[in-house]
Amino acid sequence: MKILVTGGTVFASRFTAEYFSAKGNEVYVLNRGTRPQSEGVTLIRADRQKLKKDELNDCKFDAVLDICAYNGKDVKKLVDALGEFGTYILVSSSAVYPETMAQPFREDQMTGMNTIWGKYGTDKIAAEHTLLDLVANAYIIRPPYLYGKMNNLYREAFVFDCAEKDLPFYVPKDGKMPLQFFDIEDMCRFMEILLEKKPQQRKFNVGNPVTVDVLEWVTACYAVLGKKPEFRFVTEDIEQREYFPFYDYGYKLKVELMSELMSEVKPLEKGLEESYRWYAENRELVRVKPLLEFISENFK
Repeated sequence: MKILVTGGTVFASRFTAEYFSAKGNEVYVLNRGTRPQSEGVTLIRADRQKLKKDELNDCKFDAVLDICAYNGKDVKKLVDALGEFGTYILVSSSAVYPETMAQPFREDQMTGMNTIWGKYGTDKIAAEHTLLDLVANAYIIRPPYLYGKMNNLYREAFVFDCAEKDLPFYVPKDGKMPLQFFDIEDMCRFMEILLEKKPQQRKFNVGNPVTVDVLEWVTACYAVLGKKPEFRFVTEDIEQREYFPFYDYGYKLKVELMSELMSEVKPLEKGLEESYRWYAENRELVRVKPLLEFISENFK
């Protein structure tokens, strides 16, 4: 297939481009060309926010994998610029569900403002609505926290750093906040299934059906290094994101519709092992936040 991937230089978009290229597809990436590009892909050097109508009219794609659309304008600019294309898949977010609604969140529930995610979530809703207005047969997938190889966000990498340094791990409250993850390779596998099977369902929650709490996640990260964490519980009124990589917000997606098409997902333990191997060789690519500095200065 001839596939267009938006972005293509960091984490989800880069992994997607390399995944589909490795499968023998002709992959094009759309980005500004300011970062190193993956081998085996063709760069379309452009700023998607400045695309002109019909600018990509000469390019005919079997699929468009829109990993980097953050709002409705992003989607409209790209669709207006494209010529002939086949299946369009938009990677949206679980942030489109209001945190006040019943969980686990279902695809048929209404979307709306989530006060935890704020504008990020409402912009993703706008991207979804714009796409379905312009491309009626498009697909929308809504992942929880993505993780795995090429993750440049300081999430599991932060826990790996703590484990490497044999540090105690500071957890918010009782450590029972639920976390739902989705391995980046599984996301690509699911997009591949959508391209092949073209189901009637248009919106899919995606994610590992098995959720874990904070204690279980940290324990799994330490176990990759053959270690066990010593937990310290933070009960004081301290902003959680100062010392922990996730917001104080636990939620779960109902992913049965995804599971009907893709019955198996990568176990969290295996995904974390792959993530650590990548991190150990690519530390400079991760956007490190000063969590360890805050812990050192504020916790004894």
